[in-house]
Amino acid sequence: MKTKEKKILISGYYGFNNFGDEAILQTVVTKLKNLNCNDITVFSSNPNETSKKYLVKSIYYFNFIKIIFNMLRCDVFISGGGSLLQDVTSIKSLLYYLFLLNLAVLFRKKVIIFAQGLGPFKHKRGAYWVKNTLKKCSYVSVRDKKSHYLLKKWGIKSDLVCDPFFDIPIPEYQNYGTVGIQLRHVKNLNINYLKELAKYCAKYFPNKIFEIYSFQDTLDLKVCRDFSGFLNEYNIKSTVIEQKTPYETIEMISHLEYMIAMRFHAILTASRFGIKTLAISYDMKVEKFAREFNLPCLKMKSDDDFDKAFEKLFNIDTKELLNKASEKCFNWNNIETLVV
Repeated sequence: MKTKEKKILISGYYGFNNFGDEAILQTVVTKLKNLNCNDITVFSSNPNETSKKYLVKSIYYFNFIKIIFNMLRCDVFISGGGSLLQDVTSIKSLLYYLFLLNLAVLFRKKVIIFAQGLGPFKHKRGAYWVKNTLKKCSYVSVRDKKSHYLLKKWGIKSDLVCDPFFDIPIPEYQNYGTVGIQLRHVKNLNINYLKELAKYCAKYFPNKIFEIYSFQDTLDLKVCRDFSGFLNEYNIKSTVIEQKTPYETIEMISHLEYMIAMRFHAILTASRFGIKTLAISYDMKVEKFAREFNLPCLKMKSDDDFDKAFEKLFNIDTKELLNKASEKCFNWNNIETLVV
């Protein structure tokens, strides 16, 4: 007798054209389809685009009537990945994701917390709400040691997993001798710092061509264009690459010789190819990754030592970098048990 196919709902920061989140969604959907789980619905800010891009059903993430209807009919609810359960971005955002989780629990669905990072929490009540919600979930996996330790402290069983992006297939590496730059807008990335970075790029790469990547045009594109202008003052040729699909972006990165990047998944992608990478930290997760993979890391501070950072960049052991990246393997076992 054929087993009834399970209906799966997925919620996260999807439809906002953020490279990292879209790549994670691509990973999850691909894995589920490989397990013959084809009845997939994704909550998205752009349902039409999400549906076409991943060949899944999709509903608007704030259409609560459809959300409740689909939650009633589903078998498994997957929340993640990313940093959804925190109140630094917005308390409203945290309440939204907690609402979905508690709705799934109320309707007695299997609830999976997928490769999330917990916190930070500005308010004790935020941490309290998350703690009490996660206790009711079927399976919890987190992507960093700090989140894993916090859950252990709360008495909640969880698996510590690597970023699911490590599971995305990548093409063969072909070095075209290009330098990649990936920037995003954050408050403490000012014009003077960008000009300083451009000066040192010109100093250490005077004869290289630069590709400047926007991973999310609403946040990245302006700062990428500004930086291109600063490079031009040193007669350095550069091309601004506007937002592409995850696979298109990965394909372009696979041709770089060096990468200088802010976004976590830009650094992660380059590391998988063994590309010598200089990280620029706007978030603690970037610094943690740089430490683990022994990459130079600027912190967007006035006392940043650019010379030291670039010297360390040139001395990166690419074989060691590749070995560390190849050791990362996402564990799907417990998720497979719940969805198949």
